[in-house]
Amino acid sequence: MHPPVTGVQHHLENGRVRVAVGTVAAVLRSLDVDGVQLVEDFGDDVLPPFGAGITLFPWPNRVRDGRWSFGGKTQQLDITEPSKGNASHGLLRNTEYAVLDTDSSSIELGATVYPQHGWPFTLRHCVRYRARQDGLEVTHTVANLGAQDAVFAVGAHPYFRLGEEPIGDLVVTSDLTERVLLDDRLLPVGTEPVVTGGEFDLTSGRELRELDLNYAFKVRPSGEKTLVTLSSRSGARLELWGDDDFRYVQLYTPSDFPRPEGHHGGTGLAFAAEPMTAPPDALNSGTDLIRIEPGGVWTASWGVTFKR
Repeated sequence: MHPPVTGVQHHLENGRVRVAVGTVAAVLRSLDVDGVQLVEDFGDDVLPPFGAGITLFPWPNRVRDGRWSFGGKTQQLDITEPSKGNASHGLLRNTEYAVLDTDSSSIELGATVYPQHGWPFTLRHCVRYRARQDGLEVTHTVANLGAQDAVFAVGAHPYFRLGEEPIGDLVVTSDLTERVLLDDRLLPVGTEPVVTGGEFDLTSGRELRELDLNYAFKVRPSGEKTLVTLSSRSGARLELWGDDDFRYVQLYTPSDFPRPEGHHGGTGLAFAAEPMTAPPDALNSGTDLIRIEPGGVWTASWGVTFKR
């Protein structure tokens, strides 16, 4: 048998919670609570569709023309989104992470980003997935192994569902405070407040079938952990939460997400809620980039809880 294209799969369990993680891009392959699948899954023989479940490091989202500057020097990243001329979703989406530690309910994976085209730093990125009795905790740790200060941002790309509930019927709720305005290359051109009662106000909940989203938002008042809530008419409720450093979320509602047979088979509506520490093109704007000195270590977590 051939291994999955997302690398070796590792299965975690804690009571009613089951998790599967692949080593390529430290990808989240499945999350099951009480038999309810909470993320979109896909076949072992395909790349994660639309980036489903992958880890985004050392930046999430896009860098305009792959070009940015640090310390007065222009940096030119490889263009990984040719259709829009951008560098997209970091440098590890096709890299296999090493298993650093594992037990029945958790696994820690690690990979190192070395200096390369457009990237002058040496950073170690570790991701620990831990199955909890109420869901999943994902902890990111970054260590600066180089001799100079470095900058980075972190993100993840899960697509959520509530078992076999119709996607369009699900209600998404979030305290969005600011929307990042985008051009036709999905690059930021400004920001605007999310207005109460306006098109992007989700504080009272909106059905997914009403939404057409592919935007980054700044989210929630400081100190609150909930980023997004997804709920069903039957009372099931998923909460995406994050530590204070995860202050942005990309909300994406593609209408053509490909699914294997048996799970809303065929293409259709899907819902990505991507926790991020910085907005798109942060390497150029500098907005909420994390700076880390030589020998420094940074850590923060996001996760999912489920109730019904």
